[in-house]
Amino acid sequence: MTTSVTPWWKALKIRQEILNASGEIDDMQMSLFRAVHGRGTDRPPYADAGYYGDITHPAERLIDLLTEIAVRVGGGDDYLKARAVTRLDQGMGGGKSHACIGAFHLAAHPEALLATELGEKVAERAKAKMGRQLAHDLGRPHVLVLPCDNMTAGAGVQELDGPAVSLYERFLWRLFSEDYTLYQRYRPFWSDKHKIAEAIRAVNRPVLIIVDEVLDYIGNGLDGANKPDLAAQDMAFLRALLDTVNDVPHVAMLMVMIASDVDKTALSAAAKERRDDLNTLLERNGKPDTVTEAGDFADILRRRLFDTEPATEVLSATAALYEPVLNDKGWTKHVWEQMGADWRRDWPAEVAACYPFHPMLMSVAREEWSRVTGFQRVRSTIKIFAATVYALQQRGKAGGWVPALIGPGDVPLSEGPVREALLGSGLVEDERTTANYRSLAEIEIINHDGSSGTACRQDLERPKTPWHEANPRAAERAATFIFLASIVGTLRPGRGRGASAPEVKAATSVPDTSYTITDADSVVDELVNPDRGISALDIVRGQGNNKPARYFLSTRLTHRMLVNNIRRTITESERDQVIAEFAQKLANSGPFRELKFVPADPQRTATEVMVTSGLDTAYTARLIVLDPAQFSLRNGMEKPTLEALNVAMGLGQGAQQLPVQWASSAVYAVVNTQRRSLVRGLAIEYVARQRALAAPEVQNDSELKSTGTKELAAAKEQLEKALKRAYQHVVFLAQPDPDGERYLDEVTHDDDNFTALNGTAVWKALAARDKVFDVGEFTPRALQHNLREQDYGKTLSDIRAAFYSAPRLPLLYGGDRDLQQAIYDAVNEGLVSIVDGAGTEVAVTAPGQVNLASTSLRLAKPLPQVCLTCGEQAHEGQCTAGSETSPPSNSPQDGTPSSGPSNGSKDQEAGAGRPHGGATPPVKDQKVAFSFTSNLLASSEGADGFAALFRAFYMALDERQISYLQGTIQIVLQAEAAEQIQQRLNDLGITATFKEI
Repeated sequence: MTTSVTPWWKALKIRQEILNASGEIDDMQMSLFRAVHGRGTDRPPYADAGYYGDITHPAERLIDLLTEIAVRVGGGDDYLKARAVTRLDQGMGGGKSHACIGAFHLAAHPEALLATELGEKVAERAKAKMGRQLAHDLGRPHVLVLPCDNMTAGAGVQELDGPAVSLYERFLWRLFSEDYTLYQRYRPFWSDKHKIAEAIRAVNRPVLIIVDEVLDYIGNGLDGANKPDLAAQDMAFLRALLDTVNDVPHVAMLMVMIASDVDKTALSAAAKERRDDLNTLLERNGKPDTVTEAGDFADILRRRLFDTEPATEVLSATAALYEPVLNDKGWTKHVWEQMGADWRRDWPAEVAACYPFHPMLMSVAREEWSRVTGFQRVRSTIKIFAATVYALQQRGKAGGWVPALIGPGDVPLSEGPVREALLGSGLVEDERTTANYRSLAEIEIINHDGSSGTACRQDLERPKTPWHEANPRAAERAATFIFLASIVGTLRPGRGRGASAPEVKAATSVPDTSYTITDADSVVDELVNPDRGISALDIVRGQGNNKPARYFLSTRLTHRMLVNNIRRTITESERDQVIAEFAQKLANSGPFRELKFVPADPQRTATEVMVTSGLDTAYTARLIVLDPAQFSLRNGMEKPTLEALNVAMGLGQGAQQLPVQWASSAVYAVVNTQRRSLVRGLAIEYVARQRALAAPEVQNDSELKSTGTKELAAAKEQLEKALKRAYQHVVFLAQPDPDGERYLDEVTHDDDNFTALNGTAVWKALAARDKVFDVGEFTPRALQHNLREQDYGKTLSDIRAAFYSAPRLPLLYGGDRDLQQAIYDAVNEGLVSIVDGAGTEVAVTAPGQVNLASTSLRLAKPLPQVCLTCGEQAHEGQCTAGSETSPPSNSPQDGTPSSGPSNGSKDQEAGAGRPHGGATPPVKDQKVAFSFTSNLLASSEGADGFAALFRAFYMALDERQISYLQGTIQIVLQAEAAEQIQQRLNDLGITATFKEI
């Protein structure tokens, strides 16, 4: 349809807080406590009087209430023209908190509130009541707020209540603005009306007392305190206060207590007595009041959702669009007259009042939804409509179809926030029914991405029609109205159960004559067709024009349908959250000192998430598990993950180069992209069964519950198994060549028994790559082997840091303990020395004495020995005088070495501290490294050569000539020989992989 009318989503500006929350307004329930006491981020926008006035529709009853308060506290000698005590007794969602905040702003910030449209109307009505203008400051009233829903009986909060404990004491503390002297003067008189009145007068200013949700305090609150004396005092105080307020000039009191006939709070017998007592007092001293009525709906909604009013010409042009269809004979005879569309009578005025909502939708909300007991009239409607206008505005901006007025079929059930706002609004009180309707919305109408659902498919698959562009969602709109009419059950006044055929057709109408009543008939007939239409539809056949057919979505679902339906409602974020939770539960640190999990954040890049996760921990070997929702390797999707890992390990370039000190001691467990796909599918199955098992219809059926429990256990087992297998990548920082560049290295296991979530398995895999030392491997010789020439002379603190920050040095199984032990043993074996700043050797008598945090002690090569006889330095273990040698003067002087030979190696037996005159020079070690690959099937000489090589290895081991071993061997051999080797490996505690080929 081509039209010059400005669409509503351009003509109106949605309030910023709704845009910021993507249509999901969590803070719909205004809080008097937060408005008065909120600070910083906890201070809501409506704590500002100007903003409050901006978003508040000046409803007649609200104006009346605020006028009464304004005249009572600020009307001077005319204060008697207004009542002193008002009780707000509406049910939940009726606007009580909103009114209390308005009263607070009126008294606490009178000039700011009176400058708003709401305030101007209050001032105007007060002038009519008194015959003169209100004072702009209302005489500077003192506002005393008792937010009883945020008070614990018998336990005051220091910053709010000071020394006060009882309700009367808290009243005094607030009345006197924390003046301790006045507080103490009147504190004993909790039931003395004269003293309470005297205390109020002592303020010497008008006083407004607001008591919010008093039943929360006097009901279960006083029961919980279990202090009969406190309960008696608090009730006596409330009796005295209610009698006193009427007698003190310029004092008004606003008390909130829901009427007992609509308050479903469970109370004890004592609490009921207290409530009845207070009810009697309020009936005697005050007047019950409400602040909203059904006629305020549209105005409240528009003021709350939009911060601009539509232009008059837009309203007129929009109303004119619909005139041809509203006056069409076919539509009139078969739809408008049959459904009794009263809103047609003054159509332009109705459009102006309801814009951008269709009067039919507003009528449903006002006349049907508001009658449901659990529905919070104002609050629930705002949440539903806020989510609706946001979703439709986004659709319009994206170039999608948006109705000229939002009708009863235009509530977009494909949007999770809209659907949940509807189902969580109180329209559906039963949890089982709620769950079933959630499933029905996905199956029968439209799913979350607009690609499936019975009605959605009919729209998508419908052949081109003349009205396609004007009404591309006709079936979805019809089904949506049936859904709305069904969730309220039989509560539709005068209409019976479900939606009538004329109503459903009306929900599909558009302001375009190309879409005729015949087209509407076809759309609805196809939708309710037993074979091709909605399968969960109950149809009551019509009986002539007076009783048209009615359609009702039935919630009778089988267990399989329930699971299938729930599966379709699970979002990607819910699926990913479950996977993340399982990954954290299954992960264990093993030898790693710390286990960390990096959760995904879809609002940021992988690199941003990584660099802000606090991963660079000092002196700690860390296993870091990355959330599969954002991090994975392989399958062409690994680039963001690799970029993030490079930056996190200090390998970034340019602006991405970050100062990362401890990257070498961080090892990352990363999921495989292809295997992640399987995990995601299993996660959805698990969540579907978990929710199905929790459904009331399953819990109440022992057989279904047993089946559901077994299926859930099986789904959990499959998910855990697949997730473990999916974590097959281990990424770490490597530098095999001490003089070479650092780079990311990776261990990938195809073995289904391996998982990077197992810290022990990861450590074993890294040991095979020389990245770590396994348990017991870090010997003194291993320490000496890994030290470079420039490492000697460094402090113990630097040596320690190097084992966590230098990728050329493997990580230690026992961390600092292993390093202390190795240094201690190396000193005792004469392989290294510990010296102080002056170069003097320092003795250590236990591994714990090796102070790795020291910045003064240094690691040095062993000091040369001196001859005991001549005092000269020995050379090559020989003294020219043929005398014995001894260690330096600061070493033990008993002529014995500090420790016996380690591992029995011959070079150690010739070590320092032994008599050396005439002795053979100590044997020096050599480091041997080689690799080989050989096919021995057709080469007997090659086999003989390797046999000789391994015999030489055997002899060297047997004679204790090898002090350090590290390496990996891969061989192909006969099964019988493999069994023998496997047994030997098991004896040594070495894990090996054996596969048949």
